[in-house]
Amino acid sequence: MEKLFSPEEVEARVYAAWEEAGLFRAGALPAREKGAKADAKSFCIVLPPPNVTGSLHIGHALNLTLQDILIRWRRMQGRDTLWQPGTDHAGIATQMLVERQLEKEGLDRRDIGRDAFLERVWEWKAQSGGRIRDQMRRLGASCDWERDRFTLDAGLSAAVRQVFVALHRDGLVYKDKRLVNWDPALRTAISDLEVIQEPVASRLWHIRYEVEGGGHVTIATTRPETMFADTAIAVHPEDARYAGLVGGCAILPLLGRRLPIVADAYVDPEEGSGALKVTPGHDFNDFDIGKRHGLDIVNVLDEGACLNEVAPEAYRGMERMAAREKLVKELEARGLVERVEEREGSVPVGDRSGSVIEPWLTEQWYVDAGRLAGEAIRAVEDGRVVFVPRLWEKTYFDWMRRIEPWCVSRQLWWGHRIPAWYGEDGEVFVAESEAEAAALARAHYGREVALRQDEDVLDTWFSSALWPFSTLGWPEETAELERYFPTDVLVTSFDIIFFWVARMMMFALYFRREIPFSHVYIHALVRDAKGQKMSKSKGNAIDPLEAVEKFGADAVRFTLASMESQGRDIKLSEGRIKGYRNFTTKLWNAARFCRMNECVVSGDFAPEAASSALNRWAVGETAALSREMDAALEAYRFNEAAGAAYRFVWHQFCDWYLEFAKEEFAKGGAAADETRGCAGWVLGRVLALLHPFMPFVTEETYARMGGEGMLAGAAYPLLGGEGEGAEMEPVFALVRALRSERALMGVPDAEKVGLDVEEETAAQREYAGAVARLGKVWARGEGGEGAGAAFLVTAHGDGGLTWRCGEGVDREALTARLRAGIAAKEKELGAIEKVLGNPEFLAKAEASAVEEKRQRARRLEQERDRQRELLGDVRL
Repeated sequence: MEKLFSPEEVEARVYAAWEEAGLFRAGALPAREKGAKADAKSFCIVLPPPNVTGSLHIGHALNLTLQDILIRWRRMQGRDTLWQPGTDHAGIATQMLVERQLEKEGLDRRDIGRDAFLERVWEWKAQSGGRIRDQMRRLGASCDWERDRFTLDAGLSAAVRQVFVALHRDGLVYKDKRLVNWDPALRTAISDLEVIQEPVASRLWHIRYEVEGGGHVTIATTRPETMFADTAIAVHPEDARYAGLVGGCAILPLLGRRLPIVADAYVDPEEGSGALKVTPGHDFNDFDIGKRHGLDIVNVLDEGACLNEVAPEAYRGMERMAAREKLVKELEARGLVERVEEREGSVPVGDRSGSVIEPWLTEQWYVDAGRLAGEAIRAVEDGRVVFVPRLWEKTYFDWMRRIEPWCVSRQLWWGHRIPAWYGEDGEVFVAESEAEAAALARAHYGREVALRQDEDVLDTWFSSALWPFSTLGWPEETAELERYFPTDVLVTSFDIIFFWVARMMMFALYFRREIPFSHVYIHALVRDAKGQKMSKSKGNAIDPLEAVEKFGADAVRFTLASMESQGRDIKLSEGRIKGYRNFTTKLWNAARFCRMNECVVSGDFAPEAASSALNRWAVGETAALSREMDAALEAYRFNEAAGAAYRFVWHQFCDWYLEFAKEEFAKGGAAADETRGCAGWVLGRVLALLHPFMPFVTEETYARMGGEGMLAGAAYPLLGGEGEGAEMEPVFALVRALRSERALMGVPDAEKVGLDVEEETAAQREYAGAVARLGKVWARGEGGEGAGAAFLVTAHGDGGLTWRCGEGVDREALTARLRAGIAAKEKELGAIEKVLGNPEFLAKAEASAVEEKRQRARRLEQERDRQRELLGDVRL
């Protein structure tokens, strides 16, 4: 084996070997299970489909790593696994990308027409749409790629049409004229998920509206250009300032329209002037006020956010910001602006276009989500679906219990075109095909009529809502659907609980009468080392592919898994990834040492027959590790499983077992043979336990160490045998105590110490050579039990050590060293206690940071107290 593990040489080769062996295919159980295939329990995860335009970012990397850990773990347990991959057609993102290509050619999509435009999009998808799948392979994702799906595949498109038609037939899909988030640059409705709030320097204009009968009311607004669509003035019913005005009318400046003054509890008397101009056509809250009071709904903007014919003639056709500037000047000239207030605010911006979003009144298709939400709520209430961590259930309930109608139409060309056709008088016919629509039209009109299909497409979340069962062949009752549905767990982030998780729940329960998955694991957000959100503009983003190039996929995966703690965001730095690359190196070097000593992972070692205390201990610790990791993964505690493996490899296996095994190898004979077998057995199980986390290095090491078959298809080791080898603990404790107190005393590493052990155990006697080497003490027979050593130590049965100074020790220098150590620890303790005594720190700091300081204080106290005891010892 080479001195260093080489990810760049190994990863592509190993991944290709896995695919060639068909290990990722659903139904492809490991060789040992072929006879029991029909009895194997299934385990299925559907991959949250990344956008076809997408590129792997660090959030994807975390999501994929966690899913792959679960899939590989269950596969190795003998479960019939399916990790269903696929990509989303990403309506807006993809259409924008291809439109930009056309712009470079001096073309607009309307120039070439819908059919030609869609041909261009499909051409792009064929050439560039698979990039993210290759990036997922780089990370080691073991999806069943032969079952890869796309949301516009023929089968999935048929499912979408059938669902739309069924929902329309059942009165759950309908057309309505309501406010939507309107992107005037893209000229389409968009979802709340596609709207971001950007901070801006804002102004609040205080404008006078005359009141019929005399006087005026002052309105405070940040959007004066929408005043032409005002239909009322609202005040709080308990606001005494305006009590006498309720029921009267104000006059809209410039237009002269009468505006009723209404009382509504939504109005905040402390905000602005306490009087609100109600513009139901351009504000979601005003829309609700308008419905409560039966107000007219007026729209003053066109689809490009320019003022329309509702505005005075001088403003028609003006872009909204230009109109605002002109209007403010005119109002000021008429003496209607009382004052202007500067303030910090925010504006809604489309995440794709960067354009300020308008609440805009338009006719769209809607799903009655309120009627669908009831059973989806009950499924979580009764425990059929469990959120992990459970705290996210409250977020789910809060949204589902106040759910609004779901706008599902988009004014795009790329996507599932709405299966609705219009007759000559506007009558709508919803059907799965044009032929079926034509038949409905003939029955309605009594003759053949020309039909026009709806120009809009469906929101991409509509097709994604079917993902857990449409990817398995629904609406056909396929064998895969029967075998793998409901799926087992969905791994996703909190921000799409509403937009995707809830909708999958609603559609699965309505169309399949089953939950789509039993568990929803909500993973952390990945932030930078300071806890800030990563972004390219800030320059603090970590590109996972660059990290894979630099440190290897295993290091990236293990870092993310080890930091994935339920309910806590990840603070990631390259230094962390580098640290776990060192863990990869540690594992590789441990295997090299074993190989040099002729250990193999597929030997005939019988763990129950181990005769030496060291090997019995190693077997017991390995068994305990397997149980700990398995239990952690069952509970989705990825960090605990990773942490247990890290500690075992670094400390139990490398620091203790292999160091003590050197003595056994040196002895030769039966003891050496048994230890070779045990070392290979332990290493083989450790590689299997670590494989879901670090698939490449474990697979390559397994092959180099004589493993049979491929580790990805091997059995997951869940071992029994608690408490084995407890007699080794006093041996290790003695070495730990020697190392710790040498450091506290400041004894140089090169200087050996004489050791006397009271009530010596059999294991301490058996492994005295290893204790001497690791604890840097005189071994028996070397210089007459430590004669001439500068320091003599007596180890007591309770684990304590007593130090005595021999001749030649500079007691004054040693005393000064100990006193300096005590003083330094007391100084640091004082600083920590000051921080922990600061209420502001306790209120703002994360709980983990507070606990870390408390643990540090406890360690300092223990070390200080022991140095005080040592100071008394060395004075003898």
